[in-house]
Amino acid sequence: MKTAIALWCIVAVGCKQSPVIQQSSGYATMTVFTSEKTLSNNYSASIRGKQDIDIYPQVSGFITKLCVTEGESVKKGQVLFIIDQVPYQAALNTAIANVEAAKASVATAQLTYDSKQELYKNKVVSEFDLKTAYNTLLSAKAQLAQAEAQEINARNNLSYTEVKSPSNGVIGTLPYRVGALVSANLPKSLTTVSDNSEMYVYFSMTENQLLALTRQYGSKDKALENMPEIELQLNDKSLYPQTGKIETISGIIDQNTGTVSLRAAFPNEEQLLNSGGSGNVIIPVTYDNCVVIPQAATFEIQDRVFVFKVVDGKTQSAPVEVTRVNGGQEYIVNAGLNSGDVIVAEGVGLLREGTPIEVKQN
Repeated sequence: MKTAIALWCIVAVGCKQSPVIQQSSGYATMTVFTSEKTLSNNYSASIRGKQDIDIYPQVSGFITKLCVTEGESVKKGQVLFIIDQVPYQAALNTAIANVEAAKASVATAQLTYDSKQELYKNKVVSEFDLKTAYNTLLSAKAQLAQAEAQEINARNNLSYTEVKSPSNGVIGTLPYRVGALVSANLPKSLTTVSDNSEMYVYFSMTENQLLALTRQYGSKDKALENMPEIELQLNDKSLYPQTGKIETISGIIDQNTGTVSLRAAFPNEEQLLNSGGSGNVIIPVTYDNCVVIPQAATFEIQDRVFVFKVVDGKTQSAPVEVTRVNGGQEYIVNAGLNSGDVIVAEGVGLLREGTPIEVKQN
Protein backbone atom coordinates (compact mmCIF):
# COMPACT_ATOMS: atom_id res chain seq x y z
CA MET A 1 0.00 0.00 0.00
CA LYS A 2 1.39 3.35 -1.01
CA THR A 3 0.68 6.10 1.44
CA ALA A 4 1.41 9.76 0.83
CA ILE A 5 3.51 11.41 3.49
CA ALA A 6 2.24 14.80 4.62
CA LEU A 7 5.42 16.42 3.41
CA TRP A 8 6.33 18.36 0.22
CA CYS A 9 9.17 16.48 -1.39
CA ILE A 10 10.80 16.70 -4.77
CA VAL A 11 12.33 13.66 -6.52
CA ALA A 12 15.43 13.44 -8.62
CA VAL A 13 14.40 10.18 -10.25
CA GLY A 14 10.83 9.86 -11.56
CA CYS A 15 8.94 6.73 -12.43
CA LYS A 16 8.17 7.87 -15.97
CA GLN A 17 10.94 10.43 -16.53
CA SER A 18 14.53 10.11 -15.32
CA PRO A 19 16.58 13.18 -14.39
CA VAL A 20 18.38 14.81 -17.26
CA ILE A 21 22.10 14.59 -16.49
CA GLN A 22 24.54 16.46 -18.72
CA GLN A 23 28.31 16.64 -18.61
CA SER A 24 29.57 20.13 -19.44
CA SER A 25 32.39 22.43 -18.43
CA GLY A 26 33.77 19.53 -16.38
CA TYR A 27 30.68 19.30 -14.16
CA ALA A 28 27.67 17.02 -14.46
CA THR A 29 24.30 18.68 -14.06
CA MET A 30 20.85 17.23 -13.47
CA THR A 31 17.29 18.44 -13.89
CA VAL A 32 14.98 17.40 -11.07
CA PHE A 33 11.40 16.23 -11.42
CA THR A 34 8.63 15.42 -8.97
CA SER A 35 7.43 11.84 -8.87
CA GLU A 36 6.75 8.87 -6.64
CA LYS A 37 9.78 7.12 -5.23
CA THR A 38 10.27 4.03 -3.11
CA LEU A 39 13.41 4.27 -1.02
CA SER A 40 14.87 2.38 1.89
CA ASN A 41 15.82 3.47 5.38
CA ASN A 42 18.59 1.55 7.15
CA TYR A 43 18.80 0.96 10.90
CA SER A 44 21.55 -0.75 12.86
CA ALA A 45 20.18 -3.93 14.41
CA SER A 46 21.08 -6.67 16.87
CA ILE A 47 19.98 -10.27 16.38
CA ARG A 48 18.67 -12.44 19.20
CA GLY A 49 17.14 -15.89 19.35
CA LYS A 50 13.43 -16.22 19.98
CA GLN A 51 14.48 -17.48 23.40
CA ASP A 52 17.92 -17.27 24.99
CA ILE A 53 17.53 -19.39 28.12
CA ASP A 54 20.27 -19.49 30.74
CA ILE A 55 20.52 -22.98 32.22
CA TYR A 56 21.19 -23.27 35.97
CA PRO A 57 21.15 -26.44 38.09
CA GLN A 58 18.43 -26.84 40.72
CA VAL A 59 20.56 -29.07 42.97
CA SER A 60 24.19 -29.02 44.08
CA GLY A 61 26.81 -31.60 43.20
CA PHE A 62 29.62 -32.60 40.90
CA ILE A 63 28.99 -32.89 37.17
CA THR A 64 29.42 -36.57 36.30
CA LYS A 65 28.46 -36.45 32.62
CA LEU A 66 28.36 -33.82 29.89
CA CYS A 67 25.77 -34.91 27.32
CA VAL A 68 26.11 -32.17 24.67
CA THR A 69 28.73 -30.16 22.84
CA GLU A 70 28.91 -26.46 22.10
CA GLY A 71 26.82 -25.47 19.10
CA GLU A 72 24.79 -28.69 19.15
CA SER A 73 21.10 -28.56 18.29
CA VAL A 74 18.94 -29.97 21.08
CA LYS A 75 15.28 -30.81 21.59
CA LYS A 76 13.01 -29.85 24.45
CA GLY A 77 13.51 -32.31 27.33
CA GLN A 78 16.90 -33.54 26.12
CA VAL A 79 19.42 -34.21 28.92
CA LEU A 80 22.30 -31.72 28.86
CA PHE A 81 24.19 -32.50 32.09
CA ILE A 82 24.08 -35.18 34.78
CA ILE A 83 24.98 -34.22 38.35
CA ASP A 84 26.18 -36.86 40.84
CA GLN A 85 23.06 -38.89 41.60
CA VAL A 86 24.38 -41.06 44.45
CA PRO A 87 23.43 -38.81 47.41
CA TYR A 88 20.05 -37.99 45.89
CA GLN A 89 19.26 -41.65 45.20
CA ALA A 90 20.18 -42.43 48.80
CA ALA A 91 17.94 -39.62 50.02
CA LEU A 92 15.08 -41.02 47.94
CA ASN A 93 15.61 -44.53 49.34
CA THR A 94 15.49 -43.11 52.86
CA ALA A 95 12.32 -41.18 52.05
CA ILE A 96 10.66 -44.31 50.64
CA ALA A 97 11.58 -46.25 53.79
CA ASN A 98 10.17 -43.48 55.96
CA VAL A 99 6.90 -43.65 54.04
CA GLU A 100 6.65 -47.39 54.65
CA ALA A 101 7.37 -46.91 58.34
CA ALA A 102 4.75 -44.19 58.54
CA LYS A 103 2.21 -46.43 56.82
CA ALA A 104 2.89 -49.12 59.41
CA SER A 105 2.42 -46.60 62.20
CA VAL A 106 -0.91 -45.54 60.71
CA ALA A 107 -2.03 -49.16 60.46
CA THR A 108 -1.08 -49.80 64.09
CA ALA A 109 -2.79 -46.62 65.26
CA GLN A 110 -5.91 -47.55 63.28
CA LEU A 111 -6.04 -50.99 64.92
CA THR A 112 -5.60 -49.44 68.36
CA TYR A 113 -8.34 -46.91 67.72
CA ASP A 114 -10.75 -49.55 66.39
CA SER A 115 -10.07 -51.68 69.47
CA LYS A 116 -10.61 -48.74 71.80
CA GLN A 117 -13.95 -48.03 70.12
CA GLU A 118 -15.19 -51.56 70.89
CA LEU A 119 -13.89 -51.40 74.43
CA TYR A 120 -15.49 -48.00 74.93
CA LYS A 121 -18.84 -49.33 73.76
CA ASN A 122 -18.53 -52.05 76.41
CA LYS A 123 -17.46 -49.46 78.94
CA VAL A 124 -14.10 -51.13 79.43
CA VAL A 125 -12.06 -47.99 78.68
CA SER A 126 -12.78 -44.37 79.36
CA GLU A 127 -13.57 -41.66 76.82
CA PHE A 128 -10.13 -40.23 77.51
CA ASP A 129 -8.49 -43.48 76.35
CA LEU A 130 -10.64 -43.44 73.18
CA LYS A 131 -9.74 -39.84 72.33
CA THR A 132 -6.08 -40.51 73.03
CA ALA A 133 -6.14 -43.42 70.57
CA TYR A 134 -7.88 -41.24 67.99
CA ASN A 135 -5.30 -38.47 68.38
CA THR A 136 -2.53 -41.03 68.00
CA LEU A 137 -4.13 -42.14 64.72
CA LEU A 138 -4.32 -38.53 63.48
CA SER A 139 -0.69 -37.99 64.41
CA ALA A 140 0.36 -41.14 62.53
CA LYS A 141 -1.55 -40.01 59.42
CA ALA A 142 0.11 -36.59 59.61
CA GLN A 143 3.52 -38.23 59.84
CA LEU A 144 2.64 -40.35 56.80
CA ALA A 145 1.67 -37.25 54.82
CA GLN A 146 4.93 -35.61 55.84
CA ALA A 147 6.91 -38.68 54.81
CA GLU A 148 5.13 -38.81 51.44
CA ALA A 149 5.92 -35.12 50.86
CA GLN A 150 9.57 -35.79 51.65
CA GLU A 151 9.52 -38.67 49.17
CA ILE A 152 8.14 -36.37 46.45
CA ASN A 153 10.84 -33.81 47.27
CA ALA A 154 13.53 -36.49 47.14
CA ARG A 155 12.24 -37.74 43.76
CA ASN A 156 12.26 -34.20 42.41
CA ASN A 157 15.80 -33.61 43.62
CA LEU A 158 16.90 -36.84 41.96
CA SER A 159 15.22 -35.81 38.71
CA TYR A 160 16.96 -32.43 38.90
CA THR A 161 20.32 -34.20 38.68
CA GLU A 162 19.47 -34.57 34.99
CA VAL A 163 19.61 -31.01 33.70
CA LYS A 164 17.31 -30.91 30.66
CA SER A 165 16.72 -28.41 27.89
CA PRO A 166 13.53 -26.36 28.41
CA SER A 167 13.08 -25.81 24.67
CA ASN A 168 14.38 -26.64 21.23
CA GLY A 169 17.50 -24.68 20.42
CA VAL A 170 21.25 -24.51 20.07
CA ILE A 171 23.75 -24.97 22.90
CA GLY A 172 26.01 -22.04 23.73
CA THR A 173 29.35 -22.17 25.51
CA LEU A 174 30.05 -24.80 28.18
CA PRO A 175 32.14 -23.19 30.93
CA TYR A 176 31.73 -26.16 33.33
CA ARG A 177 33.10 -29.62 32.61
CA VAL A 178 32.94 -33.07 34.22
CA GLY A 179 34.07 -32.87 37.84
CA ALA A 180 33.05 -29.26 38.38
CA LEU A 181 31.06 -28.55 41.55
CA VAL A 182 27.89 -26.68 40.65
CA SER A 183 24.87 -25.28 42.47
CA ALA A 184 21.84 -23.07 41.92
CA ASN A 185 23.90 -20.04 42.99
CA LEU A 186 26.46 -20.26 40.20
CA PRO A 187 27.84 -16.89 39.08
CA LYS A 188 27.61 -18.10 35.48
CA SER A 189 25.05 -20.40 33.89
CA LEU A 190 25.91 -23.96 32.87
CA THR A 191 25.11 -22.95 29.29
CA THR A 192 22.55 -21.08 27.21
CA VAL A 193 19.95 -22.67 24.96
CA SER A 194 19.01 -20.37 22.10
CA ASP A 195 15.80 -21.07 20.22
CA ASN A 196 16.92 -20.02 16.74
CA SER A 197 13.97 -21.35 14.76
CA GLU A 198 12.81 -17.74 14.50
CA MET A 199 15.06 -14.78 15.17
CA TYR A 200 14.18 -11.48 16.77
CA VAL A 201 15.93 -8.45 15.29
CA TYR A 202 15.97 -5.34 17.48
CA PHE A 203 16.57 -1.82 16.18
CA SER A 204 15.76 1.76 17.12
CA MET A 205 14.10 4.78 15.52
CA THR A 206 14.39 8.39 16.57
CA GLU A 207 11.34 10.09 18.04
CA ASN A 208 10.86 12.10 14.84
CA GLN A 209 11.04 8.98 12.68
CA LEU A 210 8.44 7.30 14.86
CA LEU A 211 6.17 10.34 14.63
CA ALA A 212 6.47 10.34 10.83
CA LEU A 213 5.70 6.63 10.73
CA THR A 214 2.67 7.04 12.99
CA ARG A 215 1.32 9.93 10.92
CA GLN A 216 1.87 7.99 7.72
CA TYR A 217 -0.27 5.04 8.81
CA GLY A 218 -2.56 6.75 11.32
CA SER A 219 -1.44 4.85 14.43
CA LYS A 220 1.22 2.44 15.64
CA ASP A 221 -1.22 -0.47 15.46
CA LYS A 222 -2.06 0.34 11.85
CA ALA A 223 1.63 0.72 11.08
CA LEU A 224 2.34 -2.76 12.44
CA GLU A 225 -0.55 -4.14 10.42
CA ASN A 226 0.19 -2.43 7.11
CA MET A 227 3.94 -1.85 6.95
CA PRO A 228 5.64 -3.82 4.17
CA GLU A 229 7.98 -6.69 4.92
CA ILE A 230 11.53 -5.66 5.66
CA GLU A 231 14.97 -6.94 4.70
CA LEU A 232 18.06 -7.69 6.75
CA GLN A 233 21.59 -6.88 5.66
CA LEU A 234 24.05 -9.16 7.43
CA ASN A 235 27.35 -8.10 8.95
CA ASP A 236 29.25 -9.12 5.78
CA LYS A 237 26.99 -6.75 3.77
CA SER A 238 25.16 -9.65 2.11
CA LEU A 239 21.36 -9.63 2.05
CA TYR A 240 19.53 -12.25 4.10
CA PRO A 241 17.46 -14.31 1.63
CA GLN A 242 14.19 -14.13 3.60
CA THR A 243 12.17 -11.08 4.58
CA GLY A 244 10.86 -10.29 8.04
CA LYS A 245 7.98 -8.46 9.67
CA ILE A 246 7.98 -5.76 12.34
CA GLU A 247 6.03 -7.17 15.30
CA THR A 248 6.34 -4.65 18.12
CA ILE A 249 7.00 -0.95 18.67
CA SER A 250 7.88 0.08 22.21
CA GLY A 251 5.68 2.68 23.85
CA ILE A 252 8.59 4.20 25.76
CA ILE A 253 11.19 6.61 24.37
CA ASP A 254 14.63 6.20 25.92
CA GLN A 255 15.39 9.53 27.58
CA ASN A 256 19.13 9.00 27.22
CA THR A 257 19.13 8.31 23.47
CA GLY A 258 15.82 9.80 22.32
CA THR A 259 15.00 6.58 20.47
CA VAL A 260 12.28 3.95 20.61
CA SER A 261 12.91 0.21 20.27
CA LEU A 262 11.30 -1.96 17.59
CA ARG A 263 11.37 -5.73 17.13
CA ALA A 264 11.11 -7.63 13.87
CA ALA A 265 10.90 -11.39 13.36
CA PHE A 266 12.75 -13.34 10.65
CA PRO A 267 12.41 -17.07 9.87
CA ASN A 268 15.63 -19.03 10.33
CA GLU A 269 15.07 -22.54 9.00
CA GLU A 270 18.59 -22.72 7.55
CA GLN A 271 20.14 -21.54 10.85
CA LEU A 272 22.05 -18.81 9.02
CA LEU A 273 21.27 -16.25 11.72
CA ASN A 274 22.88 -16.59 15.15
CA SER A 275 21.91 -15.06 18.44
CA GLY A 276 24.22 -12.18 19.29
CA GLY A 277 24.83 -11.21 15.67
CA SER A 278 24.38 -7.77 14.15
CA GLY A 279 23.28 -6.24 10.87
CA ASN A 280 21.10 -3.55 9.34
CA VAL A 281 17.34 -3.55 8.95
CA ILE A 282 16.20 -2.17 5.58
CA ILE A 283 12.69 -0.69 5.57
CA PRO A 284 11.14 0.36 2.23
CA VAL A 285 9.33 3.71 2.31
CA THR A 286 7.18 5.14 -0.50
CA TYR A 287 7.20 8.91 -0.98
CA ASP A 288 4.76 10.77 -3.23
CA ASN A 289 5.67 13.93 -5.18
CA CYS A 290 9.24 14.04 -4.00
CA VAL A 291 12.71 14.57 -5.37
CA VAL A 292 15.74 12.57 -4.41
CA ILE A 293 19.16 14.02 -5.06
CA PRO A 294 22.53 12.32 -4.56
CA GLN A 295 24.55 13.24 -1.51
CA ALA A 296 27.36 14.17 -3.91
CA ALA A 297 25.23 17.07 -5.19
CA THR A 298 25.26 18.76 -1.76
CA PHE A 299 27.68 20.48 0.54
CA GLU A 300 27.36 21.61 4.15
CA ILE A 301 28.15 24.89 5.86
CA GLN A 302 27.57 25.14 9.62
CA ASP A 303 25.26 22.10 9.65
CA ARG A 304 23.15 23.50 6.80
CA VAL A 305 22.88 21.65 3.49
CA PHE A 306 23.27 23.50 0.18
CA VAL A 307 23.17 22.72 -3.54
CA PHE A 308 24.39 24.70 -6.52
CA LYS A 309 21.57 25.61 -8.87
CA VAL A 310 22.45 26.58 -12.42
CA VAL A 311 20.73 29.91 -13.07
CA ASP A 312 21.44 31.83 -16.29
CA GLY A 313 24.46 29.63 -16.91
CA LYS A 314 26.09 30.29 -13.54
CA THR A 315 26.14 28.51 -10.20
CA GLN A 316 23.96 29.87 -7.43
CA SER A 317 24.05 28.30 -3.98
CA ALA A 318 20.68 27.43 -2.46
CA PRO A 319 19.91 26.02 1.00
CA VAL A 320 17.76 22.88 1.03
CA GLU A 321 15.98 20.97 3.75
CA VAL A 322 16.63 17.27 3.36
CA THR A 323 15.93 13.87 4.85
CA ARG A 324 18.75 11.36 4.56
CA VAL A 325 17.80 8.01 3.02
CA ASN A 326 19.56 4.92 1.67
CA GLY A 327 22.21 5.11 4.35
CA GLY A 328 22.89 8.78 3.66
CA GLN A 329 23.80 8.21 0.01
CA GLU A 330 20.70 10.08 -1.15
CA TYR A 331 18.63 12.96 0.21
CA ILE A 332 14.91 13.62 -0.07
CA VAL A 333 14.47 17.35 -0.57
CA ASN A 334 11.74 18.70 1.67
CA ALA A 335 12.19 22.34 0.66
CA GLY A 336 14.49 24.49 -1.48
CA LEU A 337 14.09 22.94 -4.94
CA ASN A 338 11.29 22.91 -7.48
CA SER A 339 10.51 20.60 -10.35
CA GLY A 340 12.56 21.64 -13.37
CA ASP A 341 15.43 23.18 -11.40
CA VAL A 342 18.89 22.37 -12.73
CA ILE A 343 21.61 21.59 -10.18
CA VAL A 344 25.22 20.50 -10.30
CA ALA A 345 25.21 16.75 -9.66
CA GLU A 346 28.75 16.20 -8.35
CA GLY A 347 32.03 17.88 -7.55
CA VAL A 348 30.30 20.76 -5.79
CA GLY A 349 33.09 21.05 -3.23
CA LEU A 350 35.31 22.57 -5.90
CA LEU A 351 32.78 25.13 -7.13
CA ARG A 352 32.34 28.75 -6.17
CA GLU A 353 29.38 31.08 -6.40
CA GLY A 354 28.94 32.35 -9.96
CA THR A 355 31.04 29.70 -11.69
CA PRO A 356 29.98 29.50 -15.38
CA ILE A 357 28.25 26.20 -16.16
CA GLU A 358 27.06 25.20 -19.59
CA VAL A 359 23.87 23.13 -19.67
CA LYS A 360 23.32 21.50 -23.01
CA GLN A 361 19.80 21.18 -24.36
CA ASN A 362 18.61 17.83 -25.70
